[in-house]
Amino acid sequence: MTEKTKEVNFLKNHLVPKHELLSYNEAQELLKKFNVSLKQLPKIKQDDPAIKHLNAKRGSIIKITRKSPTAGIYFYYRVVI
Repeated sequence: MTEKTKEVNFLKNHLVPKHELLSYNEAQELLKKFNVSLKQLPKIKQDDPAIKHLNAKRGSIIKITRKSPTAGIYFYYRVVI
């Protein structure tokens, strides 16, 4: 394998937050809890490198777990377009 074809797994980098695909039931509970629709959620492209490995379909919701020195751990949600 040459240097040009070598792939880097950036998901293991400590700067990349954890990305999870929500199940249908989890997604419905989230929308109900925050009283929002899919159209109101921030978007993320289906070919985004951080979610490619999740095999997410359009309309799926991704839960992103972020760490902050001031806020601690918090969650961010995006819908796949």
